[in-house]
Amino acid sequence: MEIEIHNIGDNIGPEKIMLLRQPRVGLEAVVVVDNVACGPAIGGVRMAPDLTIDEIYRLSRAMTLKSAAAGLPHGGAKSGIINDPACSFEQKEILMRTFARMIRELTEYIPGPDMGTNEECMAWVKDETGRAIGLPRVLGGIPLDEIGATGFGVAITAEVAAPEAGISLKGSQLAVQGFGAVGRHAANFLVKQGAILVAVSDSRGAIQNHNGLDIDALIKHKKEGSPVHTFPGGQAIDREELVGIKCDIWIPAARPDALTENNIDQLKAKLVIHGANIPATETAEKLMHKKGILNIPDFIANAGGVICAAVEFRGGSESQVMKTIEEKIRINTLETLERSKRENLLPREAAVRMAYSRIKKAMTYRGT
Repeated sequence: MEIEIHNIGDNIGPEKIMLLRQPRVGLEAVVVVDNVACGPAIGGVRMAPDLTIDEIYRLSRAMTLKSAAAGLPHGGAKSGIINDPACSFEQKEILMRTFARMIRELTEYIPGPDMGTNEECMAWVKDETGRAIGLPRVLGGIPLDEIGATGFGVAITAEVAAPEAGISLKGSQLAVQGFGAVGRHAANFLVKQGAILVAVSDSRGAIQNHNGLDIDALIKHKKEGSPVHTFPGGQAIDREELVGIKCDIWIPAARPDALTENNIDQLKAKLVIHGANIPATETAEKLMHKKGILNIPDFIANAGGVICAAVEFRGGSESQVMKTIEEKIRINTLETLERSKRENLLPREAAVRMAYSRIKKAMTYRGT
């Protein structure tokens, strides 16, 4: 891992950056606790072979803003285990348990599942530390991937933002980058409201059908372990071509920085809803604004997961989760759009100002 840290931090965080290593089991990890002014920090444990400190820091800041924007009594954090998530079951358990033991005393951080980890991983973390969210149902958890909490929030954002982008959900053409837990559910919720899924990608390829992909059949195909580009109901295309698909709504729900200054000219959508965390660079967001593409940032659109986590942490129910997600994300999307117009700001700038004001107010109540 790159140990050198530069250009990280401002007057609200990060509070802690921890580099963890246990050579005996091959563990290398980083934890960033960004801000805990509003309460203990919630943040996922990501597992990937190419993680960097900068990426984990940016993700932790997104969590800080996400919790503040949603009005949750939590701050933001994120951690990453540098390893192939496709490692053996036995190796993953060893890595997760070792990681958990090494953060046992970091009580201001509540870990949750993220890319490369799941409910089972959080059960191991809870066993070692006594705290985790995104737990299996038998341990009192609310399975956010099963109920589609994050994807549901993305769909609510699209519903609210569509009129502002000059489109109607019914009959709108939708493209989704990343047909995983977030993208799959977001697509499903939006199709049920009348959107037409015309293109989708996963880590192995992409597929398109301008007459519409059969969402139920595609979900079944994916659950059977098959990549989307082998689905018989469409035409296989290269993953990179998805950016240029003609559509009304484009949802990035994969890795960070999917949209950059190098590919933004290809984008033909009218509305971009961030399903993934930090899926667009700052330059890309500015270019979208210049092109007249309405762009709703990650910590507003995909806050369903952290809202679900906060409800679970306090012993709430699944029905409470969906109601709370809809209420908070609907209000925050509307406020972001109104502030953006009123103050002539990019949507991200408007949302950041809203979140920062809440964080800084919470910081005034903390001791030195």
